[in-house]
Amino acid sequence: MSATCRAGAPPVTVDVARLVELTTQSKPEAATHWSTRTLAGEMGISAASVARYWRKNGLKPHLVHGFKVSRDPKFVEKLEDIVGLYMSPPERAGAVLRREEPSAGAGSHTTRPANGKGRAATMTHDYKRNGTTTLFAALNVLDGQVIGQCQQHHTHIEWLKFLRQIDRETPKGKTLHLIADNYATHKHPAVQEWLAKHPRFNMHFTPTSASWLNIVERFFRDITTERLRRGVFTSVPELITAIDEYIAHHNTKPKPFIWTKSARDILQRSSAPIAA
Repeated sequence: MSATCRAGAPPVTVDVARLVELTTQSKPEAATHWSTRTLAGEMGISAASVARYWRKNGLKPHLVHGFKVSRDPKFVEKLEDIVGLYMSPPERAGAVLRREEPSAGAGSHTTRPANGKGRAATMTHDYKRNGTTTLFAALNVLDGQVIGQCQQHHTHIEWLKFLRQIDRETPKGKTLHLIADNYATHKHPAVQEWLAKHPRFNMHFTPTSASWLNIVERFFRDITTERLRRGVFTSVPELITAIDEYIAHHNTKPKPFIWTKSARDILQRSSAPIAA
């Protein structure tokens, strides 16, 4: 496969197959990946031509995506358990998903809104830290409703407070399946004692280094990008108010998060030599 490059005279024929092969199967000398200029020099064409054929073939050698492989010996068992809950929830059950969000910070920036066509809003790098709070949140996978609670710490004491809130705010006749990170906090003797007295609560733990399996992470992504990241909060109470208002607004028109990948699909992808 080849193509003719007309940027200048005489026309230059580009060996596209070789361009793709070099980009994906080799590295330049003394470098980790090709740039448009180094590959252009190697092939005797213009950097603009390299960029054009990279775009046409979906190649982005300058980007790298990080990932972490779970070493949990029970990874497959836990994966199948949790994905099974998402795709086939038990009858008469409210599958509630939960996780402690790392502390959200109350801080002050100097900001300026977008004030012209093509102009982005701006925020200074200067930052004054005014305190933090820890958000506990539970997402009902069946209807998208969120139960939230902000706490100063995230010990077993706060976890028990949140469990009691879930107990109060969910129908008593429902069996609850809670998906949580595999923290020691969740297995504290006091927690185990409380769970034994409340048999409608069933705990499911995500594998080590696999918090992505907890669908409530999507809610944390949304609240972070839509309300917290660019927010200016001069105090912790102001931050907590903003979080509470966001959750209340979310619950006016909740939408369930639909899980589509089966455990088998995830296992096949995780074992592939190259992730797309």
